[in-house]
Amino acid sequence: MKKMIDYLMENGGEILTKALEHLYISSISLFFGIIVAVPIGIALTRSKPAAKIVMAIASILQTVPSFALLALMIPLFGVGKKPAIVSLFIYSLLPILRNTYLGIAGVDNSLIDAAKGMGMTRAQTLLRVQIPMAMPVIMGGIRLSAVYVLAWTTLAAYVGAGGLGDLIFNGLTNAIMPMVVWGTLPVTILAIIVDFLFGILEDKLSPNKTSEVES
Repeated sequence: MKKMIDYLMENGGEILTKALEHLYISSISLFFGIIVAVPIGIALTRSKPAAKIVMAIASILQTVPSFALLALMIPLFGVGKKPAIVSLFIYSLLPILRNTYLGIAGVDNSLIDAAKGMGMTRAQTLLRVQIPMAMPVIMGGIRLSAVYVLAWTTLAAYVGAGGLGDLIFNGLTNAIMPMVVWGTLPVTILAIIVDFLFGILEDKLSPNKTSEVES
């Protein structure tokens, strides 16, 4: 325990820097995953055959081993943060895409018919009825993807992207256990905090909570 505390006292600044770097890579990857997967997931509800094809492609990409995907990105983007962000972006897609599709497709048809009866256009029905009703399911996919991406970002160290993976792998290579612990512990804490915050956001954006606030 003393070694752990001593390492923290001596290298606290570096741990914080690596944690912020880790969070930056994860956030950028997740952001692009959201802005790409949510619109595609919504669009796929218009065509079931297209949905099957796109979901199959996303599932296949998800099964590619992390190290293999990172290695494939190096000839295209070199080393550093760019190949890591592209790889993590690809991994973030499936949970968001699947949940967006299922959330929008699962909205009760009677609500859609009621919206049409009120004179709403297709765009208005989507924005005012379908997306709000599907939001808990969509947020569930984003929440899951966020935790996955935070964990997978540790592997980004292999392509020189930095982050807490640097501490983990350097610690394992040099048999410095305090370095491994202080690389692993912040990842776990970040994942718990992010999951908790997205859980609150998911709860706030649920239709029942939204209605309570408006009333």
